Amino acid sequence: MIFENVLLVNPTEKEFVCDIEIENGTIINIKKKDASWKYILFPGFVDTHTHGYMGIDCMSASSKDFENWASLLEKEGVTYLFPTTVSASKTSIEKVLEEFNKAKHPSLSGIHLEGPFVNKEKAGAQNKEFITSFSQEKLPKNLDNVKIITAAPEIEGFEKLYSISSSKKIKISIGHSDAKFSDYSFWYRKGINRITHLPNALRPLHHREVGAVGAAVLLGFYVELIVDGIHLSPEFVKFVYKTIGPSRIILITDSISATGLGDGKYDLYGLEVYVKNNVARLSNGNLAGSTLTFSNAVKNFAKITGCSLHELSLVTSYNALKNLGNEIKIQPGERTKFVLVDQDLNIIKTII
Repeated sequence: MIFENVLLVNPTEKEFVCDIEIENGTIINIKKKDASWKYILFPGFVDTHTHGYMGIDCMSASSKDFENWASLLEKEGVTYLFPTTVSASKTSIEKVLEEFNKAKHPSLSGIHLEGPFVNKEKAGAQNKEFITSFSQEKLPKNLDNVKIITAAPEIEGFEKLYSISSSKKIKISIGHSDAKFSDYSFWYRKGINRITHLPNALRPLHHREVGAVGAAVLLGFYVELIVDGIHLSPEFVKFVYKTIGPSRIILITDSISATGLGDGKYDLYGLEVYVKNNVARLSNGNLAGSTLTFSNAVKNFAKITGCSLHELSLVTSYNALKNLGNEIKIQPGERTKFVLVDQDLNIIKTII
């Protein structure tokens, strides 16, 4: 497979026009050219936080459902997919892990456990019935494919959770938490450097307690952002872009199974979710994930911030993988996934 006269966006250097040859997922040759271009070639997009898509729900998905989910998301440019659980019983989470472990698709990159070790007061759309403090016996078995756990540092047993997760190379992300700046500072020094969907379900910024937002700005945290125009105002997205910078932003969808299906009533592990005008809420009005697609997240971020293509490659792929210990390398001999887009960022082709 050869792509001629494409603008290759390489996260580790300036973009350039080239011919690029790819065979069985491996880059064979890159030939830089001085030529005009029509299409843009980005590293494949990474969604590290998504609960469902097109009727598929992480909590009830079979191995075949996980495979179908990954295939469906090729049209969104997603080449690294991390299905995400919600706060649930240990048995339910173990069933998710069992089915995921049987699934086979090159985009299935790991599981993100969002809860149940979070703060009930910051539950958001997490089912409070299953939110709990941490002890080792509450941890699901067979965590081989778990790559991220969202948890709150103020809960009982968090230090033990962090110790176990570190030993298994699982990334802890602070989320659904009422932690203060001092908590973030303490755990950042210990090695935690990720915050889940800033600033949703987190202690807000206050001039006497800067909370999660202050920690994100003043320390070196990577931050997830849901850029759907609902969870965050355009002004907040601009604020994060200008203060934290594109090198620490990770775009996510936080999508639920209603994504792509339209308005109606849906279930989120025992909680009724009502989608109206593509906005998902619980009956109490709390936002319940999103119906955002990744391709729209990309377009929204680009439109709001006016970022460069290089910066867009950071927030859509490079940062997420680097945060998990895997860096993209675009050079001959490397196995790399790509997404081809037009100048309006419409998906043309996904190469896995």
